[in-house]
Amino acid sequence: MNEQKQARISIGGIIASVAVGAGVALAGSSGSVEAGGVAVFAIGAIVAYSINWAVFVPSFLARTEAYFDLTGSVTYISVTAVAVVASDDVDTRALIVAAAVLIWAARLGSFLFRRIRRDGGDGRFDWIKTNFLRFLMTWTLQGLWVLLTLAAALAVITAEDRADVDVFLVVGMVIWVIGFAIEVTADRQKSAFRADPANEGRFITTGLWAWSRHPNYFGEITLWTGIAITALPVLSGWRWLMLVSPLFVVLLLTRISGIPMLERRAEKRWGSDPAFRAYTDSTPALVPRPPRS
Repeated sequence: MNEQKQARISIGGIIASVAVGAGVALAGSSGSVEAGGVAVFAIGAIVAYSINWAVFVPSFLARTEAYFDLTGSVTYISVTAVAVVASDDVDTRALIVAAAVLIWAARLGSFLFRRIRRDGGDGRFDWIKTNFLRFLMTWTLQGLWVLLTLAAALAVITAEDRADVDVFLVVGMVIWVIGFAIEVTADRQKSAFRADPANEGRFITTGLWAWSRHPNYFGEITLWTGIAITALPVLSGWRWLMLVSPLFVVLLLTRISGIPMLERRAEKRWGSDPAFRAYTDSTPALVPRPPRS
């Protein structure tokens, strides 16, 4: 693909991601509290893009992706904090949801940052970080990723019409805790597996990884589904579109950058290994199932 075509694709990606983000911000701003005459939901969207564009500049100058994942987590934390501070009289539901997001973002950000420091650079960025438009598109897409994933949580935090503690909050947070526990456990099990020199060049099939080939992604989908359930009582009109949050996470992890990418990488590395074939044939890709004997 020539440079001109790549440039057009990058520009199109940047415009499209900003346009989608603007649409989400507009829909989410319906029924949002305001600060200084501006919907707090929209302020959160502006913060999401602004942080990523700000960090893009030094990252491009240094040709590094070292702070990409960390910036994603910082963006989640910043948008959530700004929404809480800018919203008047946040209620119990909003505070619980905000705390859940902050806990998740802090844990994931530190985990990913330690991993990239340990394993080195991310090979996916080798051809991206050397080109201004491609790299800018990547950071812009991260801003959209944060906004879409946070949509339901932001709807709760910025809701003009508050809702009392109810069954939706309780059930949603129980589901969030389950998803968070699965994700953290799966990540720790894989980190411990990789840290053992005896497992060099091997693939993990123990713990939660005996139940699912991607249990961490199942946990991720589960916890954001829990957040969406907590949002149901405060959704109305255009804000129902904020349920895009768990749907986007499912699409991202099962069709775009999650499972498909890792499955291709695993096939390339272990595809001819009979043990790997047996593992993939007997273990579901996502939804956990007790291992077959």
